[in-house]
Amino acid sequence: MEKAQLIELVKSLCSDAEVTEGRQFVEAVVPVKDLHSVAEQLKTDPETAFDFLFCLSGVDYGKELGVVYHVRSTKLGHSIVLKIRFQDRDNPVADSVTDIWLTAEYHEREVYDLLGIKFRNHPDLRRFFLPASAGYPLRKDFVDDENIVVKK
Repeated sequence: MEKAQLIELVKSLCSDAEVTEGRQFVEAVVPVKDLHSVAEQLKTDPETAFDFLFCLSGVDYGKELGVVYHVRSTKLGHSIVLKIRFQDRDNPVADSVTDIWLTAEYHEREVYDLLGIKFRNHPDLRRFFLPASAGYPLRKDFVDDENIVVKK
């Protein structure tokens, strides 16, 4: 599918999505409430067949937290980047996509552990690396009182 067609398709799935053509990928910023639905449709639609989540990352933009999903169709050879952003830094919660792409299970746990973003309906959402008292070390406002991050 050409980038222009993919942009129009995503806009038809979610009218609130901000979709642009990046240098490498089509990028869609989707409202948090619509992410799961859009992701599921992109995977199950035979025209898109996005069957491979190859990267899921948490981001601290300063005022907002976010999650970035890089997805590819191994059958059709195209890719897309889905992004969500949270205005509420104190309680960022999104629907898990583990039921769509199983590989998201560990990626979401890592994002939860390091940034504190929770994933609703995740099968095993718990800290991956750090103890509960450690805070969220990838947040820009993190204070490292326990010296868990060594700076050189």
